[in-house]
Amino acid sequence: MGRATVLHSAVEDMTTNRRSFLKAAAATLGLTGRASSAGPGMFVSLNASLTRGKVGWPDFARLAGRLGYGGADVNLGAAMKEGLEATRALFGELKIKPGIVGLPTAFSRDDQSFQEGLARLDEAAKFSAGIRCPRMMAVMPASSQTPKTELRKILGDRLTAISEILLRSKVRLGLEFLGPLQLRKRQPREFIWRMDELLDLSKQCGPNIGLTLDAWHWHHAGASAADILAAGNSRIVHVHVSDAAQMPPEDVRDNQRLMPGEGVIDLAAFFQALQKIGYQEAVSPEPLGRLPPEMSPEDGARLGLQTTLAVMRKAGVSPA
Repeated sequence: MGRATVLHSAVEDMTTNRRSFLKAAAATLGLTGRASSAGPGMFVSLNASLTRGKVGWPDFARLAGRLGYGGADVNLGAAMKEGLEATRALFGELKIKPGIVGLPTAFSRDDQSFQEGLARLDEAAKFSAGIRCPRMMAVMPASSQTPKTELRKILGDRLTAISEILLRSKVRLGLEFLGPLQLRKRQPREFIWRMDELLDLSKQCGPNIGLTLDAWHWHHAGASAADILAAGNSRIVHVHVSDAAQMPPEDVRDNQRLMPGEGVIDLAAFFQALQKIGYQEAVSPEPLGRLPPEMSPEDGARLGLQTTLAVMRKAGVSPA
């Protein structure tokens, strides 16, 4: 039996037993009602991977509120069309928090795309701060056609320019490193894929530049709880969580993720380290490829919330 067949079979078994698992977790951990967003502490934020793009804004935020999420990741373009006051009112009505906003600047593409995005950044930063979400995220490429030293200089200069604009609105940017071998080998040259190396670059680019810490990439990059402690709260801007099957590095694909608690990632150590540094922002479940196509967006969102709450509480972390 091939590895892909084994993984498919394992996921099928997990799907079959999902309801009994969640009932047991709810009974054991007291997962009833809303994961309130009142007060400080980490909160679970609805991520679009759980609805697979089938729920538009602002219904996406309303779904998060209805299911008991503490927050919802923000579709920046759609929210800006709705307007600042309408978006603030939406979050106030739902009693949830905005989780994260995507950086509207293509910092790792060609110079024209970067400059066009940079011209729009000040407005977007003011909007993000205005809806009480002074946090943005972007993905750092793990490989490139360009020599590493050259690309590091280009992106470092661009991120420094981004930092200066975001600082006007007191907005932070979290850069996500990509750990799997497949992503590191996609282009001829490996770039920055280690947590410690991206942290070093972030520190050089500005006081408001840090990391989006994804448990999947943290695991596949060989990072540890010690790396989280070394980063500290000031440099962890946002958190993604999912889980991974035990697989050889060369077989890992980014869309083979599992729900939190279904795999081998040491999520207890992950969340305990975040708690130790005082992280009190959003935790967004992002189990790419895990949900069966027939599952409704609401059921996917519910499953993401319940499994994330279960692993957080098992780690001794009480979500806000």
